[in-house]
Amino acid sequence: MSDTATTPTLSDEELAALDAHWRAANYLAVGQIYLMANPLLTRPLTPEDIKPRLLGHWGTSPGLNLVHTHLNRIVKDRGIDALCVWGPGHGGPAVLANAWLEGSYSETYPDVPRTAEGMGVLFKQFSFPGGVPSHVAPEVPGSIHEGGELGYALTHAYGAAFDHPDLLVTCVIGDGEAETGPLAASWHANKFLDPVHDGAVLPVLHLNGYKIANPTVLARLPEDELDALLRGYGHDPLYVTGDDPATVHRAMAAALDTAADRIAAHQRAAREDGATERPRWPMIVLRTPKGWTGPEEVDGLPVENTWRSHQVPLPGVRENPAHLRQLEAWLRSYRPGELFDADGRPTAQVLACVPEGTARLGSTPYANGGLLLRALPIPALEDHAVRLDKPGSATHSPTQVLGGLLADVMAATAERRDFRVVGPDETASNRLQDLYRATGKAWQAETLPTDEHLARDGRVMEVLSEHLCQGWLEGYLLTGRHGLFSSYEAFAHIVDSMVNQHIKWLRTARRLPWRRPIASLNYLLTSHVWRQDHNGFSHQDPGFVDHVLNKSPQVVRVYLPPDANTLLSVADHALRSRDYVNVIVAGKQPTFDWLTLEEARAHCARGAGAWEWAGTEDGGREPDVVLGCAGDVPTQEVLAAADLLRRHLPELAVRVVNVVDIARMMPNEEHPHGMTDAEYDALFTRDRPVIFAYHGYPWLIHRLAYRRTGHAHLHVRGYKEEGTTTTPFDMVVRNDLDRYRLVMDVIDRVPGLGVRAVAVRQAMADTRTRHHAWIREHGVDLPEVAEWSWGG
Repeated sequence: MSDTATTPTLSDEELAALDAHWRAANYLAVGQIYLMANPLLTRPLTPEDIKPRLLGHWGTSPGLNLVHTHLNRIVKDRGIDALCVWGPGHGGPAVLANAWLEGSYSETYPDVPRTAEGMGVLFKQFSFPGGVPSHVAPEVPGSIHEGGELGYALTHAYGAAFDHPDLLVTCVIGDGEAETGPLAASWHANKFLDPVHDGAVLPVLHLNGYKIANPTVLARLPEDELDALLRGYGHDPLYVTGDDPATVHRAMAAALDTAADRIAAHQRAAREDGATERPRWPMIVLRTPKGWTGPEEVDGLPVENTWRSHQVPLPGVRENPAHLRQLEAWLRSYRPGELFDADGRPTAQVLACVPEGTARLGSTPYANGGLLLRALPIPALEDHAVRLDKPGSATHSPTQVLGGLLADVMAATAERRDFRVVGPDETASNRLQDLYRATGKAWQAETLPTDEHLARDGRVMEVLSEHLCQGWLEGYLLTGRHGLFSSYEAFAHIVDSMVNQHIKWLRTARRLPWRRPIASLNYLLTSHVWRQDHNGFSHQDPGFVDHVLNKSPQVVRVYLPPDANTLLSVADHALRSRDYVNVIVAGKQPTFDWLTLEEARAHCARGAGAWEWAGTEDGGREPDVVLGCAGDVPTQEVLAAADLLRRHLPELAVRVVNVVDIARMMPNEEHPHGMTDAEYDALFTRDRPVIFAYHGYPWLIHRLAYRRTGHAHLHVRGYKEEGTTTTPFDMVVRNDLDRYRLVMDVIDRVPGLGVRAVAVRQAMADTRTRHHAWIREHGVDLPEVAEWSWGG
């Protein structure tokens, strides 16, 4: 049933060296949690040596130290390119300890040298004001995975392995993390890993038995049930179990050697022998006590191998002399005098298994993706741009036009393989099917004659899990490649918490000069709220933009291109950008083409601007009203309203303003793309009514513009949670975003116009009433709506 590697791979000398390294890492992990002075215990501990606030997580650290120690050995012995994703992110003390031991940390931060003084800095800075976080974070060399949130380690690992054929990505998965939905789905990522063009992922499921206060599910499964589960996921598990260090070291070394041999054999069979059967990749199940080598008992209560070891096993060390003595005994149990010389440097035995240079896990360029990043070969937009004689003279599907551009990018990267498009089963639905001219959909499982576009080497990735799509792309970008995430707008919310963490990562990484810029995370949100009339209320939610705009203005960008050419321009900018999260909201249904490519480029560069051809301003006269819009459907409704005003109230001076970059509405002090007050006032005026038709929730525009001089005159229409299965135009009518409602708003808000235009207003209201009756009888929109085109 179970598969335990037992090959004796270690000599006694190697065993002693591995154990010395592991003990040194454990010592450093404990020191970071507790000590702010006396790092080498050159004198007895005193309360003043102890941090006033004890923060950190001990329980997972010994297991992480064991994995890191043994990965060092196989990387050094086999010359493997390696990266490790540390799923138990609160094991920050362990990863920091190992980075310092191998020298990567001191090379990155010269003020923390591998000396007693540097050890003291390493200890004090951990979870200390002005120091470093308690979890694995961007500040940690060799990391690509934020430790503040659980569930995403394995999908990040696969994202890192795609298109890096020489890379071994080890992923340590805590048994608490294994209970999350995203992690459970991530086991299926092995069905997308191409053994020819991709690297390998080696999952290490670390069963130490407990979460913060409860046992973990997988640790309590009978072994045969756990084995059946993991084999059902397509893995061949290897088991390492025990609490005797020597026994565990030998078993761990044998398991890693066996796993590395099997991985090499699978890759050789696919790359040299032409094997096409999906490999059963190895994985390791590591079962060791939580808080291993720490206090067995504290105040008469068991600690080691219980949930009590999860964070700080010995609390109140400053105030409790018994705890202080117990801490010192704990630290001395690692025999630091054997591990560090008098100057605090690790001994030769401790470093015997550590690789050199960029082979070290803390120095691998794969964890600093900007070092590997190459500019994306984006073809000339002129090859894909929509041609038009005048605004509104033709219609195209914006995303289908973009799909042609993306297909060319995919073709241009066929050899270098550093561009992927991910999405939850929606590539063709979102009109990006031209991608299949250049590549297929990644797939390693069974295929049937009825399948289309499946390919073992495909670089379009579809799986019905937004979490996996997001995690794959994050891992891909963080290791030096490019990509795009296409999704139905309403379901982007599924990855709200994931994008939070990525934004935080980017914001922190920007402050670290050694972290090189990476390609931006680009979202294409389509099948959006105004064109989900067929799927209904459950598919109608434009709020992802609100969520993203709450985040760091240095990182987030949101674009709402109104037509195909502006989408091309925005996408070109986003794909070339670095260190951003770009959210692009664009429709897939045919919409009017408003701007030539040249005009689109200029308009997108401004981010917001007046469309003189759409308004009726006359020779420098201030407008009577400004019609603002952001989004493709709101833009169409605003232009239709402007058309009605031109015909029914020709004396009215109307300015039409379109906003592509929604951050332009913010003051420049709050966002780098924000307008100055002078710019805003020139565009929207200081005192004239502004009727703004917005793609999403209307209060977002109010929030962004609340400090503007003319905010009291700003009236925003948008989505207000009125949706169902209905006609396309009824969606805007239900939410008061339609052209007739906008004309009524103008009449209601332009001073003196209400009395003069009462008949026009009544005609608009009557049309809305007629609309309701018409769709209920005919099931389609009014002819004057369905057949409308811009006649300006």
